[in-house]
Amino acid sequence: MSPIKTVLLIHGPNLNLLGTREPEVYGTQTLADHVKVAEVAVAQHGASLKSLQSNSESQIVDAIHSASGTIDAIIINPGAFTHYSWAIHDALKSFAGPVVEVHLSNPAAREPFRHTSVIASVAIGTIAGFGGQGYELAAHALFHHGG
Repeated sequence: MSPIKTVLLIHGPNLNLLGTREPEVYGTQTLADHVKVAEVAVAQHGASLKSLQSNSESQIVDAIHSASGTIDAIIINPGAFTHYSWAIHDALKSFAGPVVEVHLSNPAAREPFRHTSVIASVAIGTIAGFGGQGYELAAHALFHHGG
């Protein structure tokens, strides 16, 4: 595995509302707060972070396609796309670098429709249920994964 120099952090639908949307589930930290946590964690390993939030599946797929050759790793919180976006699954499957899936809440402890992730099979791992700390854990996991 070549060194990770640039990480793309992707947030899916409704995550732009973090801090105000269901704070009892997702906490009170904003999207900007989570991006900053990931940025600091990635920088500790000498890498840089680019981030994207989109409510559009096609924009996320395009970002993953564009990452080829310029981005070394991806951290993704796909939001609701976790459960049904085979388009994002296929785009991530075509990405050559490692992918870590992250969720603020623990989908397995929530409604049954949230128990299935179509993203998990193309990720090196999933970090869920640790709130904002999940972004830090995901960043460190990328740099400590042996391939």
